[in-house]
Amino acid sequence: MFFDLDAALGERFQFFGSRLDPNTGDTIYDEPAGDAWVTIRSLTPFYEERMAKRKKVVEHVLNTKSKAMERLSFYPEQSMDEIKAERDDAWDYAITDFEGFKDAKTGEVIECTRENKIKMMKAPIFDRFVARCLQLLAASGVKDKEEKIKN
Repeated sequence: MFFDLDAALGERFQFFGSRLDPNTGDTIYDEPAGDAWVTIRSLTPFYEERMAKRKKVVEHVLNTKSKAMERLSFYPEQSMDEIKAERDDAWDYAITDFEGFKDAKTGEVIECTRENKIKMMKAPIFDRFVARCLQLLAASGVKDKEEKIKN
Protein backbone atom coordinates (compact mmCIF):
# COMPACT_ATOMS: atom_id res chain seq x y z
CA MET A 1 0.00 0.00 0.00
CA PHE A 2 1.30 3.43 -0.93
CA PHE A 3 0.84 6.37 1.39
CA ASP A 4 1.48 9.98 0.47
CA LEU A 5 3.44 11.49 3.38
CA ASP A 6 2.95 14.97 1.89
CA ALA A 7 -0.81 14.60 2.39
CA ALA A 8 -0.21 15.54 6.03
CA LEU A 9 0.67 18.99 4.77
CA GLY A 10 -2.94 19.56 3.73
CA GLU A 11 -5.33 19.55 0.83
CA ARG A 12 -4.75 21.60 -2.29
CA PHE A 13 -7.55 24.02 -3.25
CA GLN A 14 -7.82 26.06 -6.41
CA PHE A 15 -8.47 29.67 -5.44
CA PHE A 16 -12.02 30.92 -5.79
CA GLY A 17 -13.27 34.40 -5.15
CA SER A 18 -16.23 35.44 -3.06
CA ARG A 19 -18.32 38.45 -2.25
CA LEU A 20 -21.00 39.41 0.23
CA ASP A 21 -24.57 39.74 -1.01
CA PRO A 22 -25.52 43.36 -0.17
CA ASN A 23 -29.16 42.40 0.47
CA THR A 24 -28.76 39.33 2.67
CA GLY A 25 -25.16 39.54 3.87
CA ASP A 26 -24.63 35.94 2.72
CA THR A 27 -21.31 34.93 1.21
CA ILE A 28 -21.47 34.08 -2.48
CA TYR A 29 -18.61 31.88 -3.68
CA ASP A 30 -17.38 32.04 -7.27
CA GLU A 31 -16.27 29.04 -9.27
CA PRO A 32 -12.53 28.33 -9.09
CA ALA A 33 -10.68 30.09 -11.88
CA GLY A 34 -7.11 30.96 -12.76
CA ASP A 35 -3.90 29.28 -11.78
CA ALA A 36 -3.73 30.17 -8.08
CA TRP A 37 -3.66 27.28 -5.58
CA VAL A 38 -3.49 27.11 -1.81
CA THR A 39 -2.63 24.08 0.34
CA ILE A 40 -4.50 24.14 3.63
CA ARG A 41 -4.59 21.76 6.58
CA SER A 42 -6.98 21.44 9.48
CA LEU A 43 -6.40 23.58 12.53
CA THR A 44 -7.51 20.85 14.94
CA PRO A 45 -3.99 19.47 15.60
CA PHE A 46 -2.69 23.02 16.07
CA TYR A 47 -5.24 23.88 18.75
CA GLU A 48 -4.98 20.47 20.43
CA GLU A 49 -1.24 21.02 20.81
CA ARG A 50 -1.72 24.58 22.06
CA MET A 51 -4.32 23.55 24.64
CA ALA A 52 -2.08 20.71 25.86
CA LYS A 53 0.70 23.22 26.52
CA ARG A 54 -1.47 25.76 28.35
CA LYS A 55 -1.51 25.70 32.10
CA LYS A 56 -4.87 25.31 33.73
CA VAL A 57 -5.61 27.40 36.78
CA VAL A 58 -7.31 25.57 39.63
CA GLU A 59 -9.14 27.46 42.34
CA HIS A 60 -11.31 26.40 45.24
CA VAL A 61 -14.33 28.64 45.60
CA LEU A 62 -17.10 28.67 48.18
CA ASN A 63 -20.50 27.83 46.72
CA THR A 64 -22.80 30.25 48.54
CA LYS A 65 -25.88 28.02 48.12
CA SER A 66 -24.42 24.69 49.26
CA LYS A 67 -21.80 26.24 51.59
CA ALA A 68 -19.31 23.74 50.19
CA MET A 69 -15.99 24.42 48.53
CA GLU A 70 -15.98 23.68 44.81
CA ARG A 71 -12.98 23.10 42.61
CA LEU A 72 -12.93 25.24 39.47
CA SER A 73 -10.41 24.80 36.71
CA PHE A 74 -10.01 27.11 33.75
CA TYR A 75 -7.51 28.53 31.31
CA PRO A 76 -6.51 32.10 32.10
CA GLU A 77 -7.49 34.74 29.59
CA GLN A 78 -4.87 35.76 27.06
CA SER A 79 -3.68 39.28 26.44
CA MET A 80 -4.44 40.92 23.09
CA ASP A 81 -0.82 40.40 22.04
CA GLU A 82 -1.04 36.68 22.88
CA ILE A 83 -4.32 36.36 20.96
CA LYS A 84 -2.81 38.08 17.90
CA ALA A 85 0.33 35.93 18.06
CA GLU A 86 -1.73 32.74 18.31
CA ARG A 87 -3.94 33.81 15.41
CA ASP A 88 -0.87 34.51 13.26
CA ASP A 89 0.62 31.13 14.29
CA ALA A 90 -2.66 29.42 13.33
CA TRP A 91 -2.67 31.00 9.87
CA ASP A 92 0.96 30.04 9.36
CA TYR A 93 0.15 26.46 10.41
CA ALA A 94 -3.05 26.11 8.32
CA ILE A 95 -1.64 27.52 5.06
CA THR A 96 1.22 25.24 4.13
CA ASP A 97 1.77 26.47 0.57
CA PHE A 98 0.36 28.70 -2.14
CA GLU A 99 1.22 29.55 -5.71
CA GLY A 100 -0.03 31.72 -8.54
CA PHE A 101 -0.54 34.94 -6.56
CA LYS A 102 1.05 38.20 -7.69
CA ASP A 103 1.39 41.57 -6.01
CA ALA A 104 -1.07 44.02 -7.63
CA LYS A 105 1.39 46.92 -7.36
CA THR A 106 4.60 45.29 -8.57
CA GLY A 107 3.42 42.26 -10.52
CA GLU A 108 5.96 40.19 -8.57
CA VAL A 109 5.11 36.65 -7.48
CA ILE A 110 4.10 36.48 -3.82
CA GLU A 111 6.25 33.91 -2.05
CA CYS A 112 4.68 31.64 0.56
CA THR A 113 6.27 33.02 3.73
CA ARG A 114 4.82 33.50 7.20
CA GLU A 115 4.80 37.26 6.68
CA ASN A 116 2.95 36.99 3.35
CA LYS A 117 0.42 34.51 4.75
CA ILE A 118 -0.43 36.98 7.51
CA LYS A 119 -0.66 39.87 5.03
CA MET A 120 -2.90 37.89 2.68
CA MET A 121 -5.23 36.86 5.51
CA LYS A 122 -5.94 40.57 6.06
CA ALA A 123 -7.62 40.67 2.63
CA PRO A 124 -11.29 39.75 3.17
CA ILE A 125 -11.49 37.70 -0.05
CA PHE A 126 -8.52 35.53 0.98
CA ASP A 127 -9.78 35.25 4.57
CA ARG A 128 -13.20 34.02 3.32
CA PHE A 129 -11.46 31.57 0.97
CA VAL A 130 -9.37 30.05 3.78
CA ALA A 131 -12.39 29.92 6.10
CA ARG A 132 -14.43 28.08 3.44
CA CYS A 133 -11.59 25.63 2.78
CA LEU A 134 -11.34 24.90 6.51
CA GLN A 135 -15.12 24.28 6.54
CA LEU A 136 -14.76 21.85 3.63
CA LEU A 137 -11.92 20.04 5.39
CA ALA A 138 -13.97 19.75 8.59
CA ALA A 139 -16.99 18.47 6.67
CA SER A 140 -14.88 15.85 4.89
CA GLY A 141 -13.57 14.67 8.25
CA VAL A 142 -17.13 14.24 9.54
CA LYS A 143 -18.06 12.27 6.40
CA ASP A 144 -15.04 9.99 6.85
CA LYS A 145 -16.00 9.28 10.47
CA GLU A 146 -19.64 8.59 9.51
CA GLU A 147 -18.53 6.13 6.81
CA LYS A 148 -16.25 4.29 9.27
CA ILE A 149 -19.16 3.98 11.75
CA LYS A 150 -21.43 2.54 9.01
CA ASN A 151 -18.82 -0.06 8.05
